[in-house]
Amino acid sequence: MKAARLHAYHDPLALDEVEEPRAEGPLDVVVRIGAAGLCRTDLHIQEGQWAEKSGVTLPYTLGHENAGWIHEVGSGVTNVEVGDTVIVHPYITCGLCAYCRRGDDMHCVNGRFPGISEDGGFADFLLTSARSVIKLDPSLEPKDIAALADAGLTAIHAVKKTLPVLSPGTRAVVIGAGGLGHIGIQCLAAMTPAEIIVVDPSEPALALARQLGAHHTVRVDGSHIDTVRELTDGLGAEVILDFVGEKGAVEDGIAMIQDGGFYYVIGYGQNLVVPTIDIISREISFIGNLVGTYADLEDLMTLTADGKVRLHTSRYPLDAINDAMADLDGGRLQGRGILVPAGTT
Repeated sequence: MKAARLHAYHDPLALDEVEEPRAEGPLDVVVRIGAAGLCRTDLHIQEGQWAEKSGVTLPYTLGHENAGWIHEVGSGVTNVEVGDTVIVHPYITCGLCAYCRRGDDMHCVNGRFPGISEDGGFADFLLTSARSVIKLDPSLEPKDIAALADAGLTAIHAVKKTLPVLSPGTRAVVIGAGGLGHIGIQCLAAMTPAEIIVVDPSEPALALARQLGAHHTVRVDGSHIDTVRELTDGLGAEVILDFVGEKGAVEDGIAMIQDGGFYYVIGYGQNLVVPTIDIISREISFIGNLVGTYADLEDLMTLTADGKVRLHTSRYPLDAINDAMADLDGGRLQGRGILVPAGTT
């Protein structure tokens, strides 16, 4: 099969011919990839940021946002059958450890992360587990929902954490209306009564944000912090959802949050440098977000089926992986980049 693989950090990915995975364990599932989402984490992997944390051995196949059809199942699989349309939760978990028992899937002590710690879905086929797949209505096309497996899952996971904070009359500032942010805006609009303020340097991204439910949009132009302060009565917002996490977004977010506010870190790339006296005196809470749970993904699929969340995508054939990566890195993608293997409709 064809697979887009990283052979050396900082180098382009290579389209290799590799052996197809097989369902050798009783709960193994092989998915024929219908579409794979492109994520900024893929850029960070290429740059070597995940080398030490993932412990992966090069070369390997990237891609952790996957959807497709069941191709092969192990002897113990009962929840899906060959031919079923599925979205793939990005993490493979055991279901038995204390974290899994309480539904905190992303911290499974035996977890594996295809596309980060082992071969992922930038390929014709992906090996995963029965626990990781959610069966979908066959009318859903993988190319239309693949990026919900991580981008959408991460967005709804963060938004669900804000629910105790965002009562009527509160404000939420969304930093970044791109691949994750445009989904986060929709989840906020569907799940909270908050006034939504979106900050982004791109006017097309802001125009999309307005279509998706933003009450106010603010372009990053040097005066954007003052504009947000004016929109929040000079106090700042109760919630910051930072879908960027680099290139000055963190400093902007801290300047736009009110005392006692909650800062949800979703995007990443730069360090969080805040004097501890400021955290104490302003009582700001910083909350990390790592993808999401199976329950989060099921909730997201419900919102999608109800028409409350929809992806905006740009599609590329798998063999154009490096063009897609360059467009993502250069800020030329609106919404989410989707890779489609050859022969997939």
